[in-house]
Amino acid sequence: MADALPADLHPVLRRVLAAREVTPDQLRPGLGRLLPVGELPGVTAAAERLAAARAGGERVLVIGDFDADGATATALAMACLRAFGFADPGFLVPDRFTLGYGLSPGIAELAAARRPALLLTVDNGITSIDGIRRARELGMEVLVTDHHLAGAELPDATCIVNPNLPGSRFGSTALCGVGVAFYLMAATGRRLAALGLVPADVARDAVTACLDLVALGTVADLVPLDFNNRILVAEGLRRIQAGRSRPGIDALFRVAGRDPVRARSSDLGFAIAPRLNAAGRLTDMTLGIECLLARDPATAEGCAAELDALNTERRALQDRMQDEAGELLADLSAAAIASGAAACLFDERWHPGIVGLVATRIRETTGEPAIAFARATESGLLRGSARSVEGIHVRDLIASAVARLSWSGIRYGGHAMAAGLTIPEAGLADFQRAFGAELDRVRQPLGGSGILWTDGSLDPGDLQLGVAEALAAAGPWGQAFPEPLFDNHFTVREQRVVGERHLKLRVQHRDGGPVVDAVAFRRAPLASARNVPARLVYRLDVNHYRDNRTAQLVVEHLESV
Repeated sequence: MADALPADLHPVLRRVLAAREVTPDQLRPGLGRLLPVGELPGVTAAAERLAAARAGGERVLVIGDFDADGATATALAMACLRAFGFADPGFLVPDRFTLGYGLSPGIAELAAARRPALLLTVDNGITSIDGIRRARELGMEVLVTDHHLAGAELPDATCIVNPNLPGSRFGSTALCGVGVAFYLMAATGRRLAALGLVPADVARDAVTACLDLVALGTVADLVPLDFNNRILVAEGLRRIQAGRSRPGIDALFRVAGRDPVRARSSDLGFAIAPRLNAAGRLTDMTLGIECLLARDPATAEGCAAELDALNTERRALQDRMQDEAGELLADLSAAAIASGAAACLFDERWHPGIVGLVATRIRETTGEPAIAFARATESGLLRGSARSVEGIHVRDLIASAVARLSWSGIRYGGHAMAAGLTIPEAGLADFQRAFGAELDRVRQPLGGSGILWTDGSLDPGDLQLGVAEALAAAGPWGQAFPEPLFDNHFTVREQRVVGERHLKLRVQHRDGGPVVDAVAFRRAPLASARNVPARLVYRLDVNHYRDNRTAQLVVEHLESV
């Protein structure tokens, strides 16, 4: 595969791209290389129905979701519907603590009070059997746009747009909610232009102006960055870097202390998305959507400041819950951990909006899929959030665990890397055992947990700015298209703690070469202060300090040897 790539690529970059099965024609991504809009299942019929609604002056109400994917999809749909001249479009997002996920019967009744003719779900709806039935009883049609896997029964919607529909031949199953919404709005814009209802350039510009939202939601939702998604993320990042993103995203970059001119997928995933998600985790995602829809910098900055304050509160709550999760893990015996009991943890003090972040930390600690549970608002129920590792499809893992049980009452949904579920509290122990058994079954072929895959070693001469810049430019990196990790032995010449819990290092390759900077986040110092032989697994990154750019190692694993 490496031989097929251009010879003028740096050898390290050729090796990295070949390992990810990148072909020469994928080195020049662009919107013209996207999978055709009309091939997405259901998109043509849904665009026709929306065009009819626009022509007839029917009101459309968008039903969103309370995570970053749902928020960006809601904002994208709203921005496009407004630009297309729809009659007073609106949106409604369920409160995760009272109404739960998706188009439930309760949300249908709230929606009916606003008197829309048509409900448009984004990032939800494929499992909303009862809610869509109730919406139809109340006189509303429903268009479903979703990317999650369907259950045994499809909802009785007017149209369903989903790349993961049974029998779908669409070339990417990895589109997230905002990606599906982007495809539908592109198809709708084309149809409206063909009917003479909207100028073609207005329709096109309205959709492409939303690529910043598509990039943010795609990275935040942890869907695989296949070639189609890499195009979407790369194009969105280009808009942000060029100063053409919306005021709300610019404001979120500012409160996060990040420079949009140098925006990368890691900024979206680790700085922007958490602030947006804070609204949905602690209060109401309406604030996040209003930030994304803000039309002037002052309004956007006010919303972003509120989101930043919520994120600070979220971090404090998360730190406490993660400490408690660590205590629970410490109390488990080795046998319990081996049986998978560590994969399902519950504490009655935990906040239901933060359990997904706790599951992420448990996964990082154990190296295996994890579910963290909190009490739901409904009596006798637990609401859990699951996070997985590469190679294990957590939604399917939950489905297999449920199939082992003799009782019903479990609701679940999601995708490969993240899922949500609700179970009876009395059934937690049974579900724990079933999930542990399924986990044991699927992890055997993978060789167990705790494996860290790397791109091999680098020579001393490769630890320089030019190589770091070439690797950064080859992105966007993300889920299923991981940023390169390298593995070498070094001598740690210096180390010091910065920011209370991070380790700043000066290291030298075992085979010589220059001493380079390195940073290890959330890492205690090595026992000896200087000249310690150590093995590092690291990313070769570009460090920006004032007007200087230098190569820096970002350490993922550090051990004395």
